[in-house]
Amino acid sequence: MATKTAIIVGATGLIGNALLDYLIHDERYEKIILLLRRKIETTSSKIEQKIVDFDNLAAHSKSIQGDHAFCCLGTTMKKAGSREAFYKVDYTYCFEFARLAAENAIPKFAIVTAMGADAKALVYYNRVKGEIEDAVRTLDFEAIHILRPSLLLGERKNDSRIGEDIAQGLSKALSFMIPDKYKGIEGKQVAKAMLSLMNTEEQGAFVHESDHLQAVQEAYV
Repeated sequence: MATKTAIIVGATGLIGNALLDYLIHDERYEKIILLLRRKIETTSSKIEQKIVDFDNLAAHSKSIQGDHAFCCLGTTMKKAGSREAFYKVDYTYCFEFARLAAENAIPKFAIVTAMGADAKALVYYNRVKGEIEDAVRTLDFEAIHILRPSLLLGERKNDSRIGEDIAQGLSKALSFMIPDKYKGIEGKQVAKAMLSLMNTEEQGAFVHESDHLQAVQEAYV
């Protein structure tokens, strides 16, 4: 019987879009709230679209109510255009969503970061990912699931990333040589793992590396 409400930020990205599709077909969920900059086309009666200003997300706090909060927001340095713009999306927006979810007593929170996330990393991208992980861990959730996928595989809608396309091709061709932790992973596999993890009874904060995500998504039902 469907009883749960899911909330997603980043539903138009590679992982978020796959997650949305799984949630639509998952009988455990009766409502899916999307926080978006602009509306998307959908025929699902489960979906409620909330157009929000991410620079003032607190103004939309009443829309952040439910059981499971999924953060799939993320950009690249190239697309963002500057360190400041990248930080705003990958840290500020993500943390504000998490903070409001915790404030509204949503029990479970999941966020996608990246392999190599570390607040002390020399690489700026990994450092910001590590900082958002540390910040989320300070919030009051029953369960926090931090997903660190390796190279993401899959076709992005309306978002061409030439470098990633080349890396994807190499990753697939050389897959037999690459240790499981570093192998590329499909965006839809990350989405399945995220959904599976959020429906366990575990409490606490957990970090899931890419090889674990591969294993978890295979058990998704």
